Amino acid sequence: MNAEPTPPHDQGAELAGRVAVVTGAARGIGKATVAWLHACGAHVLACDLRPEVRELATEFDGVATLVGDVSLEETAVRSATTAVERFGGLDILVGNAGRSVNKPITETTAADWDELMSINARGVFLHAREAFRVMRERGGGSIVTVGSFASTVGLVSGSAYSASKGALAQLTKVLALEGGPHGIRANVVAPGVVETDMLDNFRDDSREYLRSFGPAHPLGRVAHPEEIAEVIGFLASDRSSFITGAIVAADGGYTAA
Repeated sequence: MNAEPTPPHDQGAELAGRVAVVTGAARGIGKATVAWLHACGAHVLACDLRPEVRELATEFDGVATLVGDVSLEETAVRSATTAVERFGGLDILVGNAGRSVNKPITETTAADWDELMSINARGVFLHAREAFRVMRERGGGSIVTVGSFASTVGLVSGSAYSASKGALAQLTKVLALEGGPHGIRANVVAPGVVETDMLDNFRDDSREYLRSFGPAHPLGRVAHPEEIAEVIGFLASDRSSFITGAIVAADGGYTAA
C-alpha cells in the first residue's frame, strides 16, 4: 500500500463518502489526487488510457478503475455510469487527463493540434457534460479541471497546448455559470511546471528538463504533484463553497509578474 497524504481533519470529514471521478489518474497529478481523495474517505473511480491505472485498485483499497480514451464519448458516459453503479452517485469530477507538445508553431502539425484539443479540451467537455447531468439530479457537486499557467499566458513552442488549456479555462467558466443554479461549482487549477512524466514521450530527460524551469518560478522550484492535489482537494470540498468560475493559480508565482 502507498503511504497516503494526511488531509486536514475537517476537509477529510467533508469529503468522506463523496464519490469522485478522476481522469488521467495513472500517474502524476492524477494519481496524487486519487491518493488525496482516498485519504479523505471519498469513493474514487480512477480513469486513464493506460492499463496501469488498474494497479490503483490494489494500491488504494476500494478505488475502482476504468481504462478508456477520455476523448471518446463512450468513455465519458461509462465513467459517469460506473460511478453511479459502483458508488451510488457522482459528486466530484477532476478533469486532469492531458498531453503536451513542445514545438515551434512552424513545426506543429495539424495532428498535434487535433490530438491536444481532443484530449485536453474535448475530453474535459465530455466528462463534465456527463458529470453535470448526474450532479444536477443530486442537487450539486464540484467540477475541478486541471489547466495550466498556459491557460492565461502564452507559452513559447506551446501553440496547441496553450490553446487547449485556454479553451478548458473558458469551458470551466461556462460550467460555473450554468451549474450555479443547480449547486454545481466549477473551477480551474492552473499549475506552473510540475515534476511529472508528461514529456516522457518526447524527451528521455523529461524530469531533469522540467526541473530546469524552477528558476522561472519566484519560489525557485517546480511543483510536486501532491501540492497540486491539495489544491484540487480544497476545491472539491465544501471548504471552497463560495468559489466557482475561478482560475486558481498554483504556479509558484509564475504568472505574478
